[in-house]
Amino acid sequence: MPEGPKRSVGRPKVSEQKQPTYEAILQSASTLFMEYGYQRVSIDDVAGHSGVTKATVYYYYATKADLFTKTMEHTMEMISLQMEKILREETSLYNKLLRIADAHLKATFHIDMEGLMRETRSSLSEKQRKATKNAEEMLHTTLEKAFMDAVTSGEIPEVPLKFAVQTYVTLLRVGNYRDHANLPLFPTTEETAETLVTFYWNGLFARPLNNNTDTHPSEN
Repeated sequence: MPEGPKRSVGRPKVSEQKQPTYEAILQSASTLFMEYGYQRVSIDDVAGHSGVTKATVYYYYATKADLFTKTMEHTMEMISLQMEKILREETSLYNKLLRIADAHLKATFHIDMEGLMRETRSSLSEKQRKATKNAEEMLHTTLEKAFMDAVTSGEIPEVPLKFAVQTYVTLLRVGNYRDHANLPLFPTTEETAETLVTFYWNGLFARPLNNNTDTHPSEN
């Protein structure tokens, strides 16, 4: 009796799959890369964390660099979806930026994103670096649209959109600062987010929100 088609080496049986295997691997890789950095994490670590074999990881991702690139793309996509959800809320742009800042700081409290990206520069190909950069640009495009809508509605004065986005994103990175004793700028992420966004808002827009939106903190 002829044998049926053989399963590729490393590929899990369909009956064994609950959560898609590639998603489980991505989630585990994201957790490990964010916590330990790129160099200290091996494919063996990712396989063990996600409960699959090393061969299975390589079935979906040819190299560790490929896995890292897909991890960053997936992470940025999830952040973008969460950001879009917040930006659709019926509230002022100020409060939306505050919510995004607070969520970002909570999610990256123990992560040195800048250090992580510096660590991978020599390990990723030009194509992989470009893919990671494009994933990050997706977030910027989402923010640009929010600012454009706020300008159109008269909620904020006209501003250079890319400058407004880059300034906001840079301040979010500042919020992750730790001193030599590993202490943050402020005791809580809520206080950090409010301080950064209020500073940003007063510096860039320099006028109160109109009467159709929520009250700005400086007006209280």
